[in-house]
Amino acid sequence: MAREKRIHWHIVACGRRGAALEAFRIAMRQHAQAFNVLLVDSESAVQSTPWQHLQDRGEWGDERCSDDQCHLMTQAMEAWFIADIEALSQFYGQGFRANAIPRNPDVEQIPKGDLEPSLKNATRDTKKREYQKGRHAWKLLQLISPTTVRTASRHCARLFSTLTRKMQV
Repeated sequence: MAREKRIHWHIVACGRRGAALEAFRIAMRQHAQAFNVLLVDSESAVQSTPWQHLQDRGEWGDERCSDDQCHLMTQAMEAWFIADIEALSQFYGQGFRANAIPRNPDVEQIPKGDLEPSLKNATRDTKKREYQKGRHAWKLLQLISPTTVRTASRHCARLFSTLTRKMQV
C-alpha cells in the first residue's frame, strides 16, 4: 500500500529506549508535517494506552502527541521473534531447538525474563551461535512475518492498523 501511494518510510533504529525517545522528539521538530511514530518495548504488562503506560512507569512525561504516535512492541522485542518460530528456524538453521521456545499464542503474555534466555537456549547449537540482540535482532525483524506476528501480538496488530489507516487518508 505504501508503494502504491508513493509513501516513503524513514525508519530509525535507535537501540536504547532513551535514544528512541530522543530521536522521536527530534523527528517531531524537524519533520513536523510527517506522521512520526515512537515504537519501544513495553518492558512490562500493559493495562492502559501506550503513552499512559510509559508515563505510569515514570519513564517519560507528556509528549503532547496522539496515542496513534506511540506504539509498544511487547514486553521485549524478542516476543515478536518467538511469535514466528518458522522464521527463527530458517534464520538459525541446523541445530535450532524450537522446543526451547515458550508456546503461547499471545506472545505479550510471555514474561520478559523468559524471552531472551529461551532464544539463547534455542539457538546455542547453531552455526550463528546463541541469539545476540546486537547481532541478530535487526536481521530477524526483517525476516519475521508481519501477518504471523500480528496474530500473536495485539500491539503489533495495532501498529499495522494505525499505519494502514493513516495511508488510507
